[in-house]
Amino acid sequence: MRLPSFIRLLAPLFMLAASLQAPAQTAAAATTLRIGFQKSASLLTLQKSNGSLEKRLAPLGVSVKWVEFPAGPQLLEGLNVGAIDVGYVGEAPPVFAQAAGARFVYIGFDPAAPQAEAIVVPKGSALTSVAALKGRKVALNKGSNVHYLLVKALEKAGLRWADIQPVYLPPADARAAFERGAVDAWVIWDPFLSAVEKQSGARQLQDGQGIVNNYAYYLADRAYAQSQPRVIQALFDDTQAQAAVLKADRRAAAAVIAPLQGLAPDIVEQSLSRYQFGVRPLTPAVAAEQQQLADTFHALGLIPAPIRVADALQAPGTGAPAGATATTAGGVR
Repeated sequence: MRLPSFIRLLAPLFMLAASLQAPAQTAAAATTLRIGFQKSASLLTLQKSNGSLEKRLAPLGVSVKWVEFPAGPQLLEGLNVGAIDVGYVGEAPPVFAQAAGARFVYIGFDPAAPQAEAIVVPKGSALTSVAALKGRKVALNKGSNVHYLLVKALEKAGLRWADIQPVYLPPADARAAFERGAVDAWVIWDPFLSAVEKQSGARQLQDGQGIVNNYAYYLADRAYAQSQPRVIQALFDDTQAQAAVLKADRRAAAAVIAPLQGLAPDIVEQSLSRYQFGVRPLTPAVAAEQQQLADTFHALGLIPAPIRVADALQAPGTGAPAGATATTAGGVR
């Protein structure tokens, strides 16, 4: 079977990386946590700005190196080549990465945030429903969480994937195409979603409510997760503490995060209100939903062969986080 171009491009990189894993990386990981993030990951951005994670890990003799990525697929590539130890992405990138041979393990997830992604059209668009997208150009970041939202929204509207013209663009390029009328609709996540709504009057056709859960996942190098459970637990302890700070004063948190994201505080505050942030160990139910996502992408020919999400799950007793509770914050894909 011919591999989709997205998988064909990633697979050689992941296979090469698997053969070049350096023993020195394990030694470095014992004293440094290299964490992959995106600027749109609001809570991680808050942690980076206030140095809370560095303070949390100092008693363990562990420093922090923050490594920025433009989106989830690139972050997964970084994880696989050994550039980072832990990363945070939306629900679709791990599926594409696992299909391409990436080596990682799920170590935690954030609760559902279906309102934090949506299909939008320009303010003056005549389109009023997802069904009206038939034959239209729709921009999206290939392999990100919104890819799955669009698949399921089309399905609900009685359309097939072949009924639209997908235009694969990263967020910045997609925003430009959207505003100049080169595409008819855009599927995007927060804070980009809130930004285009508030700045240009974009209108939602459909968010994820009733269609997808829009989980986000913490992923790690398997060897790191098994050998450094105290570091991972400290990361999640700090995540919970900072999420509580954010929930107590969302406006103040937005003021801190906004300059780092290059957005106005009111945009960031709206974005934060749409996420439920509270890292937890993966449950069988959440893993089953991730498997359903993988099966959907395979059925559409977007990944070349079936995958078993269970193959990338953290085994009990090997460093998985425990005892987390849900709070509110903001996200990433």
